[in-house]
Amino acid sequence: MFCDLIFPSSSMCIQCYYIGATSDAATKIINEVSKPLSYHVPVEKICEKLKKKDSQICELRYDKQLDLTTVDLKKLKVKDLKKILEDWGESCKGCAEKSDFIRKIIELMPKHAPAAAKARTDL
Repeated sequence: MFCDLIFPSSSMCIQCYYIGATSDAATKIINEVSKPLSYHVPVEKICEKLKKKDSQICELRYDKQLDLTTVDLKKLKVKDLKKILEDWGESCKGCAEKSDFIRKIIELMPKHAPAAAKARTDL
């Protein structure tokens, strides 16, 4: 199916599964989602109708995407800092303060996000 080819292992896969766009999906409501979207029906209205069939569809959320070249790490929550490290496959053993996580991210940025590391002036 469409999503199996386009998004083989991503958070989009979850959304594809819920609308029936994957081969292993339990429901097939893809037309009930895509047609109203193509007619520019507000998402709230689509969710209202779909809640009768599958209430989980409108509870799905994307992860927040961060631009590491411009984001102020000091303004991020510790949860977001941990997520950056987790996405990189790293951990911060012994980190107790927010500043510890920021220090670790700045230390690892040249390895995992070299373009962002070059663009930042605070490193």
